[in-house]
Amino acid sequence: MRLERVELLHVALPLVTPFRTSFGTMTSKDTFLLRVVTDEAEGWSEFAADPEPLYCSEFVAGAETVIRDFLLPRVAALPEPTTAALAPAMAAVKGHELAKAALETALLDAELRAYGMPIATFLGSVRDRVPAGVSVGIKDSLPELLDDVEKYLDEGYVRIKLKIEPGWDVEPVRAVRNRFGDALPLQVDANTAYTLADAPHLRKLDAFDLLLIEEPLAENNLHAHAQLQRRLTTPVCLDESIHTASDAASAIAMDACRVINVKPARVGGYAEARRIHDLATAHGVPVWCGGMLETGIGRAPNLALAALPGFTLPGDTSASRRYFAEDITEPFVLEDGHLPVPTTPGIGIAPLPDALARFTTATRVLHSR
Repeated sequence: MRLERVELLHVALPLVTPFRTSFGTMTSKDTFLLRVVTDEAEGWSEFAADPEPLYCSEFVAGAETVIRDFLLPRVAALPEPTTAALAPAMAAVKGHELAKAALETALLDAELRAYGMPIATFLGSVRDRVPAGVSVGIKDSLPELLDDVEKYLDEGYVRIKLKIEPGWDVEPVRAVRNRFGDALPLQVDANTAYTLADAPHLRKLDAFDLLLIEEPLAENNLHAHAQLQRRLTTPVCLDESIHTASDAASAIAMDACRVINVKPARVGGYAEARRIHDLATAHGVPVWCGGMLETGIGRAPNLALAALPGFTLPGDTSASRRYFAEDITEPFVLEDGHLPVPTTPGIGIAPLPDALARFTTATRVLHSR
């Protein structure tokens, strides 16, 4: 396989409703896609982070620079730029897992399309559909929150995740439990909004039989999360703190978490995501697939990952219309609380030309032979 051309397409898709978390409010998905052309096929991927480094340290403009100036020259110099050769070639560049994931996924898509192999087969998926959960942002009032949860349950979502922050935590959870009952699979996500000093307050959430509390403390502070887990009966789930399988191994060994949210983009791509899945499964730690408000380009391969056997909890792999009135791909539609795993070669989906043209704000060529 020979690398012929790499294009970066900036896209901006309005969200159907603002999405508020402890670190800010999003009104659009503003990111870029990569299009990789080889002598055998083309591949697509989506950069998962945002224009500003608020959720994580990587951001759109920085990732473009990293890919163009540091990752692509190393990959283009490979005699055969296969996905197996990528990690060693990119290892000299420290960090920047989301940028590496974008490049790896686009090349993997092209490679799998050339072989005629779906990514589900490549990863070892065992299901043809996966249960879908939904993430509910912070609202202005409890009635607004309850209306949204009711709407999502009516649509068929099998699990609810509530975003929380100081001042919006115990009462929203209590209101949802009182309205929808104890049988509803319910979890919360703090996005690093608390400190260990908040442990007595967070312990109040133990009364609501939650599936988990996600990343309550500062990211990468495994010691503090281990201290917190000893004070809670609710399982702590790590998200932002897990960048590699090594991080996952350390977290499990320290009992800093009892669940792991695997986001392929955050850990550098699907190969590392599979390693984290395998490690967690070997230690009896459940995993689930998180979301980063992806378009269909990012959602499709996430569904394949979520079909691996260790993904025993519903993920944030929501239907397309949860975030977008119109996606840049054919939409993923919820059916009986589940979404189908793509079965066509590569990541299983490609942009619709007309939609891509409408939502693309700029195009740049990063590499051309």
